[in-house]
Amino acid sequence: MAASMGRKLLHMRKCYCLRLQLYESFKRGTSSSQIAVDDGKDNEMEGKPSVLSAMMAAARDRRTAFDTLIQKEAIAYEKGKRHLANMMGEDPEMFTQKDVDAAIEYLLPTGMYEKNARPMLKHPLDYYPPQKAAQLGPDGRPHECFFYTGRANYYNLMHECANHLEKLMKFEDQKIAQGILEPNSEPVNLIRSEWIDKKSLELKIVEEISDEEYERFIIMMERLLKQPYAKQVESFILDYRKELLAVINKEIVHEIQHDENGVAFSEAIGRRKSASARVVIRDQGSGIVTVNNQPMLEFFTMVQSRMSIMFPFQFVGMIDRFNAECYVSEEGGKQCQAGAVRLAISRALQSFVDISQIEQMRQAGLLTQDPRIRERKKPGQKKARKKFTWKKR
Repeated sequence: MAASMGRKLLHMRKCYCLRLQLYESFKRGTSSSQIAVDDGKDNEMEGKPSVLSAMMAAARDRRTAFDTLIQKEAIAYEKGKRHLANMMGEDPEMFTQKDVDAAIEYLLPTGMYEKNARPMLKHPLDYYPPQKAAQLGPDGRPHECFFYTGRANYYNLMHECANHLEKLMKFEDQKIAQGILEPNSEPVNLIRSEWIDKKSLELKIVEEISDEEYERFIIMMERLLKQPYAKQVESFILDYRKELLAVINKEIVHEIQHDENGVAFSEAIGRRKSASARVVIRDQGSGIVTVNNQPMLEFFTMVQSRMSIMFPFQFVGMIDRFNAECYVSEEGGKQCQAGAVRLAISRALQSFVDISQIEQMRQAGLLTQDPRIRERKKPGQKKARKKFTWKKR
């Protein structure tokens, strides 16, 4: 028992000596690999130059290799751009990246659907992922106080959000103390924008984060956005939002026509599966809808079909303004015919609304044709998916 206690005390003394040597070497700037641990002997490193640790040397080598690669690829990019400008008969000094993309699309046409698979010529910094800068100084100490968390940039960002939130709350308290209860600043302009996704945030902070950490960041930014004086940190908020680009409407919006009585009307065609419909909507109406010269309530007996047809009018807030004359083919079922009529009505309404409402209708799915069709029967099967009953004998 006494022998085992003695061995434990000796082991604890060696560990204490090792920690003391590590601390002294860290103060002198030496690495842990330069310490020779002997039985009670001190290895004096004073007088010797400090050497980079293995971690710092590896980080330095990675950064040097990345910079060398970027420099080499940038030279090749400039050379290729000049050759491409000469081939197109343009001035190489005035040849922009937009001209490069147009020239490649002209010289190397491709039918690849995936954009990343198409030929391209871009600056290496546009497609090589960024590298994290060195986080340790010459003395081996980290620059950031969050270095040992493993995600220094992420926690720095969260710390910055918390600082902004605290400043806004203090500013609000000062205004309340002055008797100003209602904020006189404008809200942050967030029209047609959304928070950047997780992948974009990782590229921005050059670190990988989990889904839980991303949700925590979004919650913090939402709290910051709800502050009455969030306008003061608008630039910081907009750095982490991206603009929603509207998809170009490829459909032709017909101009409003007028009949012999001077009443404005618009005509459009819609399809759904095997059914096709033609709709004429007339202004200055009372909301009457006829289908094949019959009232809609008689032609479509199901409530779901009626709601589907009237939804475009309800969406734009013009349910009692137009009269609709619908002509639908006899092919397909009632739901199929109702879908064709709904698409035709939505397309006809484009002539009476502005561009912003057209975009809202597109986002709601009113202007998109349903591509689903009936699946064909397969040979050797009872139906499209159903199989024959299997019998062993």
